[in-house]
Parts: sequence; C-alpha cells; structure tokens
Amino acid sequence: MRTYDFAPLYRSTVGFDRLASMLDRAMTVDVNTNGYPPYNIEKTDENAYRISVAVAGFSDDELSIEMRDGQLVISAKKADAETVQDVTYLHRGIASRAFEKRFHMADHVRAVGAKTENGILHVDLVREVPEALKPRRIEIASPSKTIDSKAGKKVANSETV
Repeated sequence: MRTYDFAPLYRSTVGFDRLASMLDRAMTVDVNTNGYPPYNIEKTDENAYRISVAVAGFSDDELSIEMRDGQLVISAKKADAETVQDVTYLHRGIASRAFEKRFHMADHVRAVGAKTENGILHVDLVREVPEALKPRRIEIASPSKTIDSKAGKKVANSETV
C-alpha cells in the first residue's frame, strides 16, 4: 500500500490540525483492527444515525459506551472467566473476547441512547447544529428612492437636499 507524506500540506495551513490528523489516521493501517466485532452504521433520519454492534455473549453490565475527545468508544470485557473453565467446548464459534471500537464523531453529533436487542447493541446518535452555526439568509439592502419636490427627479435618501 502506498503511503503519502502530508507534511508539506501542514506547513501551509492554519487551523486544520484536526483535518490533518484525520487524514493521517485514514491513511495508516491499524494492524490491531481485525473487524471484531462486526458493526453497521445507519442513517435513520436527516440528522439521526444508529451504530449497531454485534455483542453476542456480553451482558449489559459488561458493555461500556463513552464519548471522549470527539470519539464514541464502545468496549466490552467479560466479568468472570472462571465460570467458563468448567465447560469443555467441542467447537467454540462465539467469540467473547474483550474489544474496544472507536468511532470518530463529526462536530455536533452526540449519543442520545443505547439498548441491546437480540445480541446487537444499538447506539442512537443525533446531530444538533447550534442556531449560531446554521446557515441564515442575509437580505441585501437597496437604497430607497425618493422624489425631490423642487427638481422633480429621483434622488437616493443619502443625497436628499
């Protein structure tokens, strides 16, 4: 895989540090990422999203969901492994190893709820853009015209006699 050096780009930009670090993360391959556990990201509405993670074998108290540093971090760790020692598996296909998944959130996206259903953890997200950042239309003022009674011609308000 090719690697690109974005260092020259960083020298000529100001205030794009977050964008630059996102580019670096996207271009590097994490050897620890193995696709476990599988997940889906859905857009459920114009400003609503849902992340669904397969968490079969984990109870609700073994799961953790946090928002930190612009990331949604979903992690799981088995509480007690000693109760499983008495079991002899002929085939073990359900992985219940600890994991941590990180999802980088866009600005103004926050988690509003989470629930487990049929071995799937659903995390609902919503994007709430503050009023100050929403686009707004600015009217262009045109000078109003008045008629000068002496000369009988149109004159702008700023030039009335």
